[in-house]
Amino acid sequence: MATPTNQAAWINEKNAKPLEVKEAPYTKPAANELVIKNAAVAINPMDWMLQETGHLAFTWIKYPFVLGADMAGEVVEVGSEVTRFKPGDRVLAMGCGSDQDRNNAAEGAFQKYAIVLDNFASPIPSTLAFPAAAVLPLGVSTAAAGLFQEDFLNLQLPTVPPQAPTGKALLIWGGSTSVGSNAIQLAAAAGYEVFTTASPKNFDYVKKLGASQVFDYNSKTIVKDLVAALKDKTVAGAYAIGVGSLSLCVDVISKTKGVKFVTDVGSTDIPTDKKLAGFTLIPFLLGTMSRGAALWLKTKRTGVRTKFVYASDIKKNSVSKSIYADFLPQALAEGRYLAAPEPQVVGHGLENIQEGFELLKKGVSAKKLVVTL
Repeated sequence: MATPTNQAAWINEKNAKPLEVKEAPYTKPAANELVIKNAAVAINPMDWMLQETGHLAFTWIKYPFVLGADMAGEVVEVGSEVTRFKPGDRVLAMGCGSDQDRNNAAEGAFQKYAIVLDNFASPIPSTLAFPAAAVLPLGVSTAAAGLFQEDFLNLQLPTVPPQAPTGKALLIWGGSTSVGSNAIQLAAAAGYEVFTTASPKNFDYVKKLGASQVFDYNSKTIVKDLVAALKDKTVAGAYAIGVGSLSLCVDVISKTKGVKFVTDVGSTDIPTDKKLAGFTLIPFLLGTMSRGAALWLKTKRTGVRTKFVYASDIKKNSVSKSIYADFLPQALAEGRYLAAPEPQVVGHGLENIQEGFELLKKGVSAKKLVVTL
């Protein structure tokens, strides 16, 4: 096979804007990797955060770099140890390029040909379009990491057909988000009764995904209402998604019967209007530290444990195989698992990814921004 010509949307240095579309190396797969020719990529908050503030937390990234995690397309090449895939297969996959133990621009999604680990890829049926498939990988991985890893909620795994009801309830704060949409479906397939929060316009949406009860997160009585709804339930814990959600979940879980644990993802608000530099950085850090201290005191007082989840940690254990090999392929093929949130295509071509970043910073509800390639 002649070596394909690759292109990528590069971030050339820290804080660089806009991304620059130019030639990129075509990388051959290692033993447990595959090369995907991307047909669609999705944009996540982490992507624009890495562009604007990534150098503060992801200090290992070597620029120029290729960002992005969510992708869908066709397999071009497979490594010597890959048995589940062959060239021509339609797949969705998550790139792990920005992980410290990978740190590899070839694994960023925002390019024509990307490297992915075989345990972060799933075949997709012909009925699932690439833009819809691209919304799933990071949301699925983050949800699964917080729900099923032993050092998090440690729930039983999802199956097809769904597990028999466990008789236990799970609180998912932020049900219409990307992570929430997947957490609801995974938890329901694992046999848990899902209680979630959303804005009223998204109530029907989260119920379609499998939520049993949904509450308006803007309600002034939300904590009291959730505690009342859960008072006769054995609770398997909570999953806090979104700014301010962690403290509220701790409030609820501290007053219910069951597991005193909250998985946390994205509970800190990153400013989007100014760079975190100079005089803006110090107040931001002081505010974050103050809120963190208050939360720490609350958890000590209530006995509720919390832990921040990172999606790609599941590559270190059996959860990635359980989801991407054992569950997702069959669930998608049988139509039991929905590609959610719904994709909103913002353009065709890598040049549109930067525009997608700017749109996402303005706020998106129950949708995920996608660029087709």
